[in-house]
Amino acid sequence: MTDQPTKQKLWGGRFTGKTDPLMHEFNQSLRYDQRMHAADIRGSIAYAKALALQKILTEEERDKMIEGLKKVGEEWKSGNFKPQPDDEDIHTANERRLSELIGTLGGKLHTGRSRNDQVATDMRLWLLDEVRDIESSLKGLIRVMVERADKEKDYLMPGYTHLQRGQPIRWSHLLLSHATSFKYDLDRLKQLIPRISVLPLGCGALAGNPFVVDREFLAKELGFDSIAENSLWGVGDRDFIVEFLMWSTLTMTHISRMAEDLIIYSTAEFGFVTLSDAYSTGSSIMPQKKNPDSLELLRGKTGRIFGNMAGFVVTLKGLPSTYNKDLQEDKEPLFDAVENVSASLKISEGVLATLEVHPEKMRKALTMDMLATDLADYLVRKGTPFRETHHISGRAVALAESRKVQLDELSLQDYQGLSDKFEQDIHNVFDFEASVERRDAIGGTSRRMVERQVQVLRAALEA
Repeated sequence: MTDQPTKQKLWGGRFTGKTDPLMHEFNQSLRYDQRMHAADIRGSIAYAKALALQKILTEEERDKMIEGLKKVGEEWKSGNFKPQPDDEDIHTANERRLSELIGTLGGKLHTGRSRNDQVATDMRLWLLDEVRDIESSLKGLIRVMVERADKEKDYLMPGYTHLQRGQPIRWSHLLLSHATSFKYDLDRLKQLIPRISVLPLGCGALAGNPFVVDREFLAKELGFDSIAENSLWGVGDRDFIVEFLMWSTLTMTHISRMAEDLIIYSTAEFGFVTLSDAYSTGSSIMPQKKNPDSLELLRGKTGRIFGNMAGFVVTLKGLPSTYNKDLQEDKEPLFDAVENVSASLKISEGVLATLEVHPEKMRKALTMDMLATDLADYLVRKGTPFRETHHISGRAVALAESRKVQLDELSLQDYQGLSDKFEQDIHNVFDFEASVERRDAIGGTSRRMVERQVQVLRAALEA
């Protein structure tokens, strides 16, 4: 006997054979896309209103449908929603449950609508909500860094290039360098929002909506900034996901670089900072260990986020126009990125808020050879070309090393043997505080410029 059409599927009328159970499992996405249940309900409520405007639904049918959709949403929220084996995805599950609650009227909801424009709408709605939360977390991290930098301006430490001591800087200057990266991440996130906030609903499967639903009404109802002007693009575009994954990759890279600095500075060899117990763990065999696991996980998750981005771009690059089932693979990398970026920002804020700083160890790590550039600059101020002063300063460093002394322990006669431009005031160069205060151009590490950076970042948080 011929099998009956598989009516439980939204696409079942064309098929008479049953789906292979393995294929059903392979095809099913409800286990992960159910997190979009609220977005799907919102989109469906708006669409029911749009159908009523076109007289596809009566006002009574519209109200009954909206009431049913709200009940479905409440079941998800309370944890009472019961998925069924044939629930292929969140759209199937919600429509199936709606029909159980309001009868055959539920079947009118899909009039003119495809899962192609439905899922694209759901994902954009869901991501917009998540981005707002991420923006708030990112601002929280920046705020902690800025306020800490403002309070700890007096702490001097070595500044490093190539992980070699270079010049003295303020600890605040280092903190604010990372905060500045996050400030530009915040800018980029805000710039991304309008490209997420584009309405696909009303594009149908690919060619547009035959019932001429009012898409401007839908955009206003759902809070979208603009409308997809081309239906083919509307159902097939996932650039907003790629952009978010790229944004996540760059932001996590900045988190990772900050984490690496703090991991290094928390070692016994440096001892500049100590992580709170709340963000550290111990060793299962070495009782003395205090491991910076929070920072190491932040660094490790960065590769994971980059992998999500790279993997999805590879999936996307070979697809023909409009919707293809490959696009189901957009959700897991997006969901994973959102979850981990959000957690990483919150963990980073916690680490920075509770970090113990040891300014005395930072200052102890300062050595006079770090003022070799100041020595060269001294001669520049006496009229000697910098390329020449660089050479003279290098000879002074070599002389000090040969005598196993610091630069400030060389005598005036020693310096005058290198250049007749050295005078009695040469030893005024060997002052770390004076060195950082001389870096008083915009962007420098002087107190005045650090205070300027604090104000710039505070203003960015209020923008």
